[in-house]
Amino acid sequence: MSTREAGPTRRRVLLTGAGVLSSVGSGVTEFKEALRAGRVGTAPITLFDTAGFQYARGHQLPSTDLTEFIRRLPLDDLGRASRFSVAAARMAVTDAGLADEELRNKRGLIAIGTTDGEGHDLDQLAETALRHGPEHMAPDVLRRAPALSLSMAVAKELSLSDVEVTTISTACAAGNYALGSGFDAVRSGEVDYALVGGSDGLCRKNFAGFYRLGLISPDECRPFDADREGLLTGEGAGVMLLESEESALARGARVYAEILGYGLNCDAHHPTAPEEESVARCIRLALDDARLEPQDIDLISAHGTGTRTNDITETRAIRQVYGDSPPPTVGIKSMIGHTMGAASALGAIAGALAIAHGFIPPTVNHRRTDPECPVDCVPNESHDAEVRIVQNNGLAFGGNNAVVMLGKYDPAPC
Repeated sequence: MSTREAGPTRRRVLLTGAGVLSSVGSGVTEFKEALRAGRVGTAPITLFDTAGFQYARGHQLPSTDLTEFIRRLPLDDLGRASRFSVAAARMAVTDAGLADEELRNKRGLIAIGTTDGEGHDLDQLAETALRHGPEHMAPDVLRRAPALSLSMAVAKELSLSDVEVTTISTACAAGNYALGSGFDAVRSGEVDYALVGGSDGLCRKNFAGFYRLGLISPDECRPFDADREGLLTGEGAGVMLLESEESALARGARVYAEILGYGLNCDAHHPTAPEEESVARCIRLALDDARLEPQDIDLISAHGTGTRTNDITETRAIRQVYGDSPPPTVGIKSMIGHTMGAASALGAIAGALAIAHGFIPPTVNHRRTDPECPVDCVPNESHDAEVRIVQNNGLAFGGNNAVVMLGKYDPAPC
């Protein structure tokens, strides 16, 4: 039985708007339809020179014309990841049914997670410095390189002043870290709203690093599959608007989901390999914070990178908490690639859409389940289902783990 009613009363935090940029679609409606259809966004990488790599497929956005969403800031002042975060934030505000002016009269938080920051610009700066000397680095590229730009640009684009701004760089778990930060700020009453999520653009440094580690798949990402060969790097952004229950009800907002709680830990066990006990502890922390029992969970949106080590370790940690019959456990990276700092943010949005629209997204590209990953990964086709509680996992290098619990909003829980 759920224990959500136990303990002191806490301000409830609702997700009322979402913005998405991904290889399978932009905007929350396109993203939902892509998840339902099991659409795959894999294509050859053209953003940077891939000469010398045996294979170079990934999840590059098919279009980056974002002028519809970036209206105040000159595009040349923004790096690739900042453009993504600004556009996704604008989408989230619009999706929530809010005007910029309504946010300006409120206290807010902007928290954007990332792995590489403006990695694409840093690639260019490094190449220029190595070939021609640092004195030849372009000043305009230097100005837009700081990672804080990913969140600061959102505040500037929306003309927000009474707002706390932070960029969180806990790699592949950063989107969940940002979501937890916004949840705490709204729950405590410190702010009236939070714009939270993650953003990353493809860059050569990141791709080359994963390639040298032997973690890049030659064709597709296949989480939990016996034939999986690795991940595919991707890019995109996911930004959510969080607000209190009182605020959402007062303005008649549409609610995707309630944020119930989260867990964070960092074990520093290994630079690249996850640690089973630590991941299991993080799941239990999230369950405790959300006042949930394992049997309450209907769906797990897994980190699911498609690498040998991650999938086995994550499966073992899940089964350590949930026993031999864990909830359906899906890997949406099979569709959108590993979007780094945006990954868990997009996973959270996928979970909220599953709750709001009654379906379980699939793990695509699936052939046969690895016996060492005994979970129902919902292979290849989505299922209609009532989904009330979703667990969203984010596991990062260095043992940075973040797990968020989302639930169906019930105005009067029993």
